[in-house]
This record gives sequence, C-alpha cells and structure tokens, in this order.
Amino acid sequence: MPAAKSRKPYELFYWPGIPGRGEYVRLALEEAGAPYVDVAREREGGMDEMMALMEAEGTKHPAFAPPFLRDGRVVVGQVAAILFYLGPRLRLAPKSEVAALWTHQIELTITDFVAEAHDVHHPVGVGLYYEDQKKEAARRAEEFRGQRIPKFLDWFELVMEANGATKEKPHLVGRSLTYADLSLFHTVGGLKHAFPKAMGRLMKNRPLVSSLHSKVGKRPKIAAYMKSGRRQPFGDGIFRHYSELDR
Repeated sequence: MPAAKSRKPYELFYWPGIPGRGEYVRLALEEAGAPYVDVAREREGGMDEMMALMEAEGTKHPAFAPPFLRDGRVVVGQVAAILFYLGPRLRLAPKSEVAALWTHQIELTITDFVAEAHDVHHPVGVGLYYEDQKKEAARRAEEFRGQRIPKFLDWFELVMEANGATKEKPHLVGRSLTYADLSLFHTVGGLKHAFPKAMGRLMKNRPLVSSLHSKVGKRPKIAAYMKSGRRQPFGDGIFRHYSELDR
C-alpha cells in the first residue's frame, strides 16, 4: 500500500488473486499516491466483509459485484462510477463539468471494450469453462481481432487527435493525465498480453495510443507500482492468453 497521507484510507473491495477490473481503480489510487486498503487481499476477514457488503449488511447500496469502493459512508460500485467519484478527489479529472462528463464517457467506452475482451474467451456463458466453449471462442476471437480491436483503437486515436494530443503529450482529455488515460494504458497492456501477435500488428498504425501506453508506464508512481508486490500479473482474469485465439 502507498505511504499513508492525512486521511482515512480508501477501501477497495475486489477478488484476490487477479488484477481484474479492480486494477483500473488501483492504478488511479497508485498514481495519486492515495492511501488505500485492498481489503480482500490485505485485511483478515476481508473476503467475509466484502461478501457481507454485497448482501446489504451494513449498507443501503449493495454492490452487484466487485470492484466497489468505500469512502467513509459512501459505497460506490462499477469501475466507471468509482473513477467518476475518485477523479476530482485524486486530481485525475478535468474541473469543468463538460470535460468531466466527456472523460466519464470515454471511461464507459473502455468498459465496453473490456467486456468484449472478456467475452472472447467466454462467449457462451461466464459459468462455463473456456474448454466448454472453445469452438465459439475461436469464432468470437476472429471478429474481435479483425474488427472490434481496430474499431476501438481507431476511436481512441481519433479522440486524441481531436484533443490535439502529440506523441510527447498523448492525453485523451485536456493537457494532463486523467483516469481515462490510466484505464486505456491498462486495457492496451491487457490486450498485448492476451493477443500479442494481433496487437503487435495493430499498434504500429496507432501512434498516439502506442505513445500513451508507453508514457503512462514510465510515470514514476506507475512504474514503481508495476514492479511492486502490489501489482498482480495477468492470468485467469479478463485478459487471458490462449495461443489458438491469437493470429
């Protein structure tokens, strides 16, 4: 956990063992140097506490699923909503209402992208093993690699071009880092893990997205986090590598 500041730590609730969707929240907290507790990983009885909150014990606003964040009496779930809440508090969101809403819209689009990436290896049902749906996954992967990844990457490239971004300052919104930049960084990293061959080809023609991924990874606090024990490797989560799905 980062060095504590003069505030009560945020409490992040997510499944231990995988970066998953919780990683989008962790990256924002890490970049801001905000104190936080990864409850299920770090606190004794944390899993029981998380499950109780999901069953409405101790809150009127139970989360459907992790991740969710507790900040005093405030409990908020869903990655985009959590980051919308944290953005201004961590100075990772624009101050103007219009720009803040635009950042939120970009984050929601990233959420769609992430959901499609997950559904490549679970196209029939999340309750089934990958081995039970390999044929369908192969068909889904072909479309995802050939149509969906390029479409999303092109949109992010277009957004940055419209923002006046450059390779030296590749931002999605404004002239400084936002939580949307951090989320795109993680998504690109996840896709590079899951589809190294396809992403190797696709990133060559998306210079601004490529530069964003490179520069965010070199930010001091993000680079330190990536090398730390707090950073969990990709594995059996959203971004999974199956060689037969990567062409």
